[in-house]
Amino acid sequence: MDYRKTAQEIYDHVGKKENIISAAHCATRLRLVIADNDKADKEYVENIDGVKGVFFAQGQMQIILGTGVVNKVYDEFIQIAGVSESSKEELKQVAASKANPVQRLIKTLGDIFVPIIPAIVASGFLMGIMEALNFMVNNGFLNINTNGSIYVFAQLFSNTAYTFLPILIAYSGAKVFGANPYLGAVIGMIMIHPNLQNAWTVATEGVQATQKVWFGLYSIDMVGYQGHVIPVIIAVWVLAQIEKRLHKVVPAMFDLFVTPLVSVFVTGYLTLSIIGPIFVAVENGLLDGIQWLIALPFGIGSFVMGAFYAPTVVAGVHHMYTIIDLGQLAKFGVTYWLPLASAANVAQGGAALAVGLKSKNQKIKSMAVPSALSACMGITEPAIFGVNLRFGKPFIMGCLGGACGALFASITSLGATGTGVTGIFGILLCLNNPVSYILMFAIAFGVAFVLTWMFGYKDEVQETAESGAQTLYSPLEGTAIPLSEVKDATFASEVLGKGMAVIPSKGEVKAPCDATVSTIFDTKHAIGLATDSGLELLIHIGVDTVELGGKFYTAHVKDGDQVKKGQTLITFDMDAIKGEGYDVTTPLIVTNTDDYEEVKMLTEGAVDNSSKVLEVK
Repeated sequence: MDYRKTAQEIYDHVGKKENIISAAHCATRLRLVIADNDKADKEYVENIDGVKGVFFAQGQMQIILGTGVVNKVYDEFIQIAGVSESSKEELKQVAASKANPVQRLIKTLGDIFVPIIPAIVASGFLMGIMEALNFMVNNGFLNINTNGSIYVFAQLFSNTAYTFLPILIAYSGAKVFGANPYLGAVIGMIMIHPNLQNAWTVATEGVQATQKVWFGLYSIDMVGYQGHVIPVIIAVWVLAQIEKRLHKVVPAMFDLFVTPLVSVFVTGYLTLSIIGPIFVAVENGLLDGIQWLIALPFGIGSFVMGAFYAPTVVAGVHHMYTIIDLGQLAKFGVTYWLPLASAANVAQGGAALAVGLKSKNQKIKSMAVPSALSACMGITEPAIFGVNLRFGKPFIMGCLGGACGALFASITSLGATGTGVTGIFGILLCLNNPVSYILMFAIAFGVAFVLTWMFGYKDEVQETAESGAQTLYSPLEGTAIPLSEVKDATFASEVLGKGMAVIPSKGEVKAPCDATVSTIFDTKHAIGLATDSGLELLIHIGVDTVELGGKFYTAHVKDGDQVKKGQTLITFDMDAIKGEGYDVTTPLIVTNTDDYEEVKMLTEGAVDNSSKVLEVK
């Protein structure tokens, strides 16, 4: 793979330097913040050699290249683009500055919850395992010592993250909002202080104590905030606002003492007297609404949510669902939401697998099959953005599969003992009802697979084969040569696709067939064409002539123009280009060669615009 060429093509088709604000990469993706998404040719970038998928999320254009490739392409990209390296955090900050208020809110929730998910997952898994063991012991299926230290300690550990959840959220939230995270942790501790009645005992014991606040204006229940999420986030946000303002007005010599004291006391009082009671009611209303939806007769509500979960992943708002999971865990002991999410995720995997198995395109196959496995592990971005959304219908069929799986989960009252993990490993959170989880998984995956296979994807290779051979005419007058004789390794090795080349005798490029101009480079040294049958062509005038920056070239068409065979596309000063030291040999390449059974050169030697030079079938 030519990493520099891939980087150059990406650069050329994302709007070049004037459209690139910042660039970074993670383990698998090149992440770009660009000024105008409309100036980026997403479809073209998706078909660049080495690119496995493209999607827009979190204010970024994310280009999937894969481990071991992305870093090499990135190194070449920043050299070509002339931009400095950025960390992922810096990139996120730049992207966030472009986002609207709703997008910023969603990003904030994600930034708060993503770091604490491992702790929640660990407790959730252990809780599920312990519940399964307790069930087997109590019903005589297993005979183990439940008084041993391992069993007793495991039981103790299993709910730790949920017991002290407000502290985890407060610490993480304080870091996001710019407050001292340890002061945030103190606010979380205040909200579950032992002197407050444990919130989980209220249902059986009732409220045991109240306290008048604001000089006797009204009373509040002296109940802790175990299991609550929204009140903690709001409280820590208030802490951050108070602390930042105090740092500005308190003299430096007193800042260490005054700011923490005032910040914690004022925030704590506001939290227990105003923030907590109000936002507990808000949170309970949200949970009751979600539960009402899920509990609609015949699983209708779950069916709808299962269908729309994947679109919310595309929109980047799925991180907010952690609030629902955690709220339901606190209120019901299980979350009914996570199985819906799991059904939606594995269904996208089923759709992607159908595409992979049905397609004869090796690039699609190599992308779709691993993406399907990834989705079954709960990581859906490769399947959604790299495969299903690309073809449209598989994504819709995946949504329908997710809806059917969610419907079954609702009818069977399937609940998970934790959150953070879906797919295959999600069963560890549903050991209270593993059979229902397996059936939900099979239904979601199977429905999506069958629907995609039958209605959601028609293989492009089959369509081409059925349409018969297509003939291409020489785009130039001159001498036709095999592509292997072009003095450029990228063309000669057929990295970009199969084809032929012409050593021109006249500086005029004409259309080799009826087509649409898909891309004409700013430098005018190359033009991309697409036919109605799906054939994609590249005519590249000269070797390394991009370096001329458009000098000596004149374009007679523009992007989107419909052209007829023999119509003039580009003229160029052949002698002037040669005088600059460049080879004017012009390849004609079928860039989607993998979609066809054969690309055959028909003519060598002298050719003109009436000469048949390629047969594609």
